Amino acid sequence: MNTLGLQPPTCVNNVGTLCRTVFDMTGNVWLSGAVDWLAKAPLRILIILVVAFVIRFVARRTIDRLARGAGNGKTPRLLKPLKERAPQAVGALVSERRQQRAQTIGSVMKSLVSFLVYGLAFILILGEIGINLGPIIASAGIVGVAIGFGAQNLVKDFLSGVFMMLEDQYGVGDIVDVGPATGTIESVGLRVTTLRDVNGTVWYVRNGEILRVGNSSQGFAVAVVDIPLAYSTDIEAATDVIKRIVDDEVAGEPVSDDVLEPPELLGVDKVTPESITVRLTVKVRAGRQWAVQRALRARIIPALEEAGIEPPLGRLYPQK
Repeated sequence: MNTLGLQPPTCVNNVGTLCRTVFDMTGNVWLSGAVDWLAKAPLRILIILVVAFVIRFVARRTIDRLARGAGNGKTPRLLKPLKERAPQAVGALVSERRQQRAQTIGSVMKSLVSFLVYGLAFILILGEIGINLGPIIASAGIVGVAIGFGAQNLVKDFLSGVFMMLEDQYGVGDIVDVGPATGTIESVGLRVTTLRDVNGTVWYVRNGEILRVGNSSQGFAVAVVDIPLAYSTDIEAATDVIKRIVDDEVAGEPVSDDVLEPPELLGVDKVTPESITVRLTVKVRAGRQWAVQRALRARIIPALEEAGIEPPLGRLYPQK
């Protein structure tokens, strides 16, 4: 019997329903109205959670499968639609570079999938409970703006890292100049890029602070060799010696493996009060310019002295 003076819920008019049965047994308006919701809503919420979990699980497994492949020398399928600028110079680091890039992009995609799936499930569950979503969405928008404004540097770093990964501006093994530091990339994250300079110092550079990137490991490089000569030097004789030595050195190993085109002797490049500088350039594989420069200098300087052509500050090696 209804002792509270409340109107019975409309569901009591349906004979054979749980709501009608409870109302007939107890006469309680609130209980008869709530029992129908208690019987259906939890089941719906459970179904929403199960479906969300299954969708998230399948999506994450698919992303993991697409990100595999770099470990056995193959390009992950996740990276095939994207441009790759991995240089030949990194050699064995190519697999590590690809794997790190694929894992990072995959991590972003999995986080995005989790956020979208669970966010939608949360909204559907609130709707099942009967909560008005309008004020919640409005409040969430205000809070999101406040958090975004306070964490704008973090968001900037994150977005910069995402675009660097997608565009493959640099990767593990590349030799880059990012402004604050110059060195070899050891890891690329969504917030921080780690590189080690020639002195062994490890630099952690925030992606949002990188305004320009000079990559010495993409495409090809140019080995520039400057040879200082004294004012009294016969330039023609010196260039003949340099050409002979460079041709012999470039034709032999290991320099020949790095050279892409024949050397070009540009001639006198600079004249200072101390010396005359002759410049030589060689197009080489990316990242190998410094090794080629060292090898050529090591052969050219002694050969010039053996030919009687002295450097600006006098003879470096004793005459034989």
